[in-house]
Amino acid sequence: MQTLTIRRPDDWHVHLRDGDMLRAVAPFTARQFERAIVMPNLSPPVTTVAAASAYRERIIDAAGPGFTPLMTCYLTDEADPDELARGHGEGVWVAAKLYPANATTNSAHGVTDIRKLWPALERMQAIGMPLLVHGEVTDAQVDVFDREAVFIERTLAPLVRDFPALKVVLEHITTRQAAEFVRDAREGVGATITPQHVQLNRNALFAGGLRPHAYCLPVLKREEHRLAVRAAAVSGSPRFFLGTDSAPHVIGRKEQDCGCAGIFNAPYALESYAAVFEAEGALDRLEGFASEHGPRFYGLPLNAAQVTLERGETEVLPLIEAEGQALVPFHAGERLGWRLRAA
Repeated sequence: MQTLTIRRPDDWHVHLRDGDMLRAVAPFTARQFERAIVMPNLSPPVTTVAAASAYRERIIDAAGPGFTPLMTCYLTDEADPDELARGHGEGVWVAAKLYPANATTNSAHGVTDIRKLWPALERMQAIGMPLLVHGEVTDAQVDVFDREAVFIERTLAPLVRDFPALKVVLEHITTRQAAEFVRDAREGVGATITPQHVQLNRNALFAGGLRPHAYCLPVLKREEHRLAVRAAAVSGSPRFFLGTDSAPHVIGRKEQDCGCAGIFNAPYALESYAAVFEAEGALDRLEGFASEHGPRFYGLPLNAAQVTLERGETEVLPLIEAEGQALVPFHAGERLGWRLRAA
């Protein structure tokens, strides 16, 4: 196979930041994806309908024509069910995002106790508004490599049970436990999968020295977990769909004594996923994962436009500079065997 044409895909989990960084990175996402679920963890976070509407306009301006940002609400302990319902009803918010407080970048305003969200979750269940979950506990006594599995046991499993009609997406899964939980869960539970978590295991963090550009949250896990998540991605199950979790930081914020978590994978995300699906003999399932499972989960129409990947070497730049921002992309300095044909 020399070319592969699929429906234009969507990214169901991306960080676009704001200001100069937004203008630098949004075109990379818009180059490949028609729509994207945009994370609300700005500073300050996006907690009101007005803030989400204004942010959406800034994204549209930065990304250019033909790209649709799908906005989310940042949940706090004081989340207002009426504001959630109003934003969802007006078509501003597609979903709401649960960050456990201090779990990741800009999550200090996140939820300290899931029980404080009960009124908001009841309203979301009633109006059909999905809940997107960063699935990690923040208990300092729990090993960082176990925080996803513990979250599933302590928080996610009871939540899915107690809200049987609530749509729930476990974001950027990284463990065998997560893949199995989503696979076996009730209807209405899905998961996004990133390119880094199917390409890398935790050895990548220490290959020849400390590698800050391989550091993300949830952190990379053991090989057994990478293989389980990879198998879920290529399985053809509609419960698993594409979400890059592209999370850009300038070099100086990655390469410092307390470097930021996040991998900037937007420039070559689709080429990276294609390499995985080809290696697993599952190129025929890439379209479902990238272009169909997500829209069907969210109840949105499939995209009519198409994109074509063609076999050919893509040399990933070691550094990308745009709008005064210097960023190291995922696969920096590597060569990928597929390239996205220009529209």
